Amino acid sequence: MIDLRSDTVTQPCTAMREAMAAAPVGDDQFGEDPSVNALQERVAALLGKEAALWTPTGTMANQVVLRTLTRPGDDVIVTAESHLVWSETGAGGANAGVQFTELGASRGYFTPDEFSAAAKPSGHDILPPTTLLSIENTHNRAGGVVVPLEIVDEVCGRAREHGVGSYLDGARLWNAAAALEIDSARVAQPFDVVWVAFSKALGAPGGSMIVGDADLIARARRHRRMLGGAMRQVGVFAAAASHALDEHLGDIATDHANARAVAEVLAASDAVVLDPESVQSNIVIFQLADGIRPEDVVARAAAAGVGVFAVGTGVRAVTHRDVSTEECLEGARLLVAAAEA
Repeated sequence: MIDLRSDTVTQPCTAMREAMAAAPVGDDQFGEDPSVNALQERVAALLGKEAALWTPTGTMANQVVLRTLTRPGDDVIVTAESHLVWSETGAGGANAGVQFTELGASRGYFTPDEFSAAAKPSGHDILPPTTLLSIENTHNRAGGVVVPLEIVDEVCGRAREHGVGSYLDGARLWNAAAALEIDSARVAQPFDVVWVAFSKALGAPGGSMIVGDADLIARARRHRRMLGGAMRQVGVFAAAASHALDEHLGDIATDHANARAVAEVLAASDAVVLDPESVQSNIVIFQLADGIRPEDVVARAAAAGVGVFAVGTGVRAVTHRDVSTEECLEGARLLVAAAEA
C-alpha cells in the first residue's frame, strides 16, 4: 500500500525507537518527567514563548486552549472548515460551551476586514462576545494552504485592538515554516498561544505541545487535568519528538516537493481538476470532472494499492516521510487511473 491518507500514518524509525527505549522518565503529572520537561523548554524556546505544556493529542490541545481562553457562551472566530469545527465531533461546544463563526470560505484564511466585521463586542445584551480567534496554518481542508505572514500579522493586530485573544492551530506549523523558509518562531510570533504536533510532519507516534506565556500555561495545566490529559511516564513520547526535531525537520521540504510532483501528474489528466500551483505544502486536494464520484475514486485507488481520502467533493492525498518520491509518483499514476476508470 502506498499510503497517502495522512501524514499521521508514519512509523517510528529504528533510531526513534532506540531514543524512546533509552528515555529517562518520571511522573509527568507531578512535573517529574525529565524528557517531557526538556522538550517543553525546547519547544517554548523554538517558538519564542515563555512556557509549554505537553498534551497527548492535538484535539486535546485545542480543547484545553478553548477552556483556558474562553467562557461558555463566547464566540470564537475561526477559518472556514477548520479542524476545531469539522474534525473534533463537536468538542468545542461540549467541552468549552463556545460557538464558532467561520470566515474565509475555501481560501484557507480570513482577512483583517472580515474579522473586524464579524467580531462581536463584549458587554452586549444580545450578542455573544468574541473572545478568541483561531488561524489554522497550514490549513488542512483548504489543501495545505500556507497563510501569508502579512495577513496573520494584521489579523492578530486587529484582535488586540478588539481585546480578542489570538490562537494558532499549528498542527502543521513546521510545514508552514518550511514552505515560507522562515524560523518556526516567526510563524508563532503574532499569536498569544500556539500548539504544535509531533505526529504529522515530524513522524513521531504521538504528542502535541501548547506554548504561551507562563500564566496561561499554568491555567492550561488545570484544564488538561480536567480533560484526562495528565499522564505518567510519558517521556518515551517526548523522546520520539525530540529525536524528530533533531533529525526530521530538514526533510519536510522533500514532502512538499513530492506533493507538487503528485499534483503535476494528476493535473495532466482530463478526469482531474487541479492547479499544481495551488499546492503549497504536503497536502493535495483535487476535484474531479463531472460525473466522477470521489468515493468511487477512493475505492478504486485502494483496490490498486493507494490510500487516499474523500474530502467534500474532492480527494485528498498527503505526502510524508514514509513514502519516497518514486512511490509518490507511482501513487499519482494509480490515482489518475482510478479517476479515469
